[in-house]
Amino acid sequence: MEPLAMNAALLIIDMQKGMGNPSLGRRNNPDAELHIQQLLNAWRRAQRPIIHVRHISRSPVSVFWPGQPGCEFQDALQPLAHEHVVEKNVPDAFIATGLERWLHTRSIKQLVIAGVITNNSVEATVRSGGNLGFDVIVAADACFTFDQTDLSGRLWPAEDVHALSLSNLAMDYARVLHTGEILTNS
Repeated sequence: MEPLAMNAALLIIDMQKGMGNPSLGRRNNPDAELHIQQLLNAWRRAQRPIIHVRHISRSPVSVFWPGQPGCEFQDALQPLAHEHVVEKNVPDAFIATGLERWLHTRSIKQLVIAGVITNNSVEATVRSGGNLGFDVIVAADACFTFDQTDLSGRLWPAEDVHALSLSNLAMDYARVLHTGEILTNS
């Protein structure tokens, strides 16, 4: 892998307190937050652009409904005052948020994406980023998901859902790397 661009942006998706809600079920990758913190610390040291994405639900019963603790960023991943915050109402962080314009205005062409949920907001955002022509890198071990029941009632372990989602993204939309590989080339 060639070195990252000096202005490569770190995009952290939906690392909100509500992701710890037991109603979401069993998750994979218990070290994801540690890897996200490693990326965040490296980006802060290098003074690279950082974007924190927060999901704001339109449903009053959601853990991400505004004003509830679940909607707030996790304590260890709080944005600093100068770091950009994007609020979204759908899984894709590019939809109706101004994110694409914000990136183009700053001539940012490369994105490193981490966060949750791998097969939902991460996948939707990565697909759009790739389709829009950004050089997207997904930090595989800095993402996680939850067990998922398919339409036939079969329960898929979070590990399988995560692996398949990352494989889908690696086909056409992004490079999928581990945090260590990204940090080595930053």
